[in-house]
Amino acid sequence: MPNISWDAAEYKENFSFVPAYGEAVIGLITKQPGSRVIDLGCGNGSLTAHLADRGYLATGIDDSEEMLRLAQKEHPSLPFIRGNAVRFRLDEKADVIFSNAVFHWIDEKEQQAMLSNLYGNLRPGGELVCEFGGSGCAEAVHGTLEQCFLERRLKYRRVFYFPTIGQYAPMLEEAGFKIEYAALFDRPTPQNGADGLASWIRMFVKKPFEGMDMAQKEEIISDAVARLRNRLYQNGCWIVDYVRIQFRAVRPRDL
Repeated sequence: MPNISWDAAEYKENFSFVPAYGEAVIGLITKQPGSRVIDLGCGNGSLTAHLADRGYLATGIDDSEEMLRLAQKEHPSLPFIRGNAVRFRLDEKADVIFSNAVFHWIDEKEQQAMLSNLYGNLRPGGELVCEFGGSGCAEAVHGTLEQCFLERRLKYRRVFYFPTIGQYAPMLEEAGFKIEYAALFDRPTPQNGADGLASWIRMFVKKPFEGMDMAQKEEIISDAVARLRNRLYQNGCWIVDYVRIQFRAVRPRDL
C-alpha cells in the first residue's frame, strides 16, 4: 500500500471526502449481496462498513497500522487485516476486489505486479472495481509546487501514478482481466476550512518534503497557496483539481 505515514485522526477530521466519494464507486459492483468483497486500501474502514451494509461479506485490507487501528476501533464487528497491495494473499479467493483512492500511491514500476496479484486473488468471474487518480489529477497544485521547488534549486519528486485509460487498460489486459467499464473525468474537490489547500498539501504531499527543514517546507507551502488562490479558491472554499479514473474488470471464467 502507500509508502506513507498517515495521521489517521486528521484524515478522519478533514478528509472524509475520500471515502465519501468512494460510496458511488461501490455502485459499479455487479455481484450480488452475500458475495465476498475485499476493500483494498480500506483506510479508516468507512467504505468497508458501507459494503457490509449492502449485504456483502466485506473484509478491509490496508498496509497502514494507524488506519487499521482506527478502522477496528470504529467498526469492531468487521474483519480487517494488514496487507500490501502487491503481495497480499487471501486464504479464500474473493468475488470482488474493491479499491478507492489507492492505486495512484503504488509505484509505477509495481503496477503490473499489483494487477497480477489482484487477478490471482479473485475467483474466476470475479470483479476488480476501482477508482484512483487519473491523468492530470491535482496538476495545478503539483505543477505550482514543482515551480516553487525549482526556484529554490530543489527537485520536486512526482511520486503519484496518474495514468490515462489508454495507458492503464493494456496493463489490466496483460494481467488477464477483461475490461467491462472505464471512465476518466474531472472532479473538482472542495476542501475543509480556510486553510484547506495547505492542509491538503501537508496530508497528501509528503515525499517531496522529506528531509527538508520545517521552516522551508512551510515557506514553500505558503508560496504555493498564494500563487493558487486565484485559480483554486472559489466562493470561500478551496477546490483541488482532481481527475479520477474508474475501471470494472473481470477475471474470465475458466473454460
